[in-house]
Amino acid sequence: MYPEELIKPMKAELENAGFTSLTTASEVEAAIKKEGTTLVMVNSVCGCAAGTARPGAIASLKFDKTPTNLTTVFAGVDKEATDKAREFMIPFPPSSPSIALFKDGALVHILERHHIEGRSDEMIAANLVGAYEEFC
Repeated sequence: MYPEELIKPMKAELENAGFTSLTTASEVEAAIKKEGTTLVMVNSVCGCAAGTARPGAIASLKFDKTPTNLTTVFAGVDKEATDKAREFMIPFPPSSPSIALFKDGALVHILERHHIEGRSDEMIAANLVGAYEEFC
């Protein structure tokens, strides 16, 4: 587990953009099962989360079509919530960071760490915007 002082600004970056931090399995389950679309960002302390994943996810929200619900869990901090979110992402292996889009409770799009590393925030945003166009 990471100290709260370390992760607080990393959580706040997404919360300030409208994401709801989920900390329990029941919160995750309720969020994903909501009608409409739900974006789940598995946040992380790694450089690719800070450099491209969080900024890309936030930038993707500046267009007409966006998910109904914006949520985040923090790997290495919110263990119960992160484990539950990853259950919904099966068959994809656990990945931090990652960004998943659900529609009416079903996984319809995912960006795993290997889709994030080495890519710009603009590329991540464009990928997500394409998914929003199709599913939102």
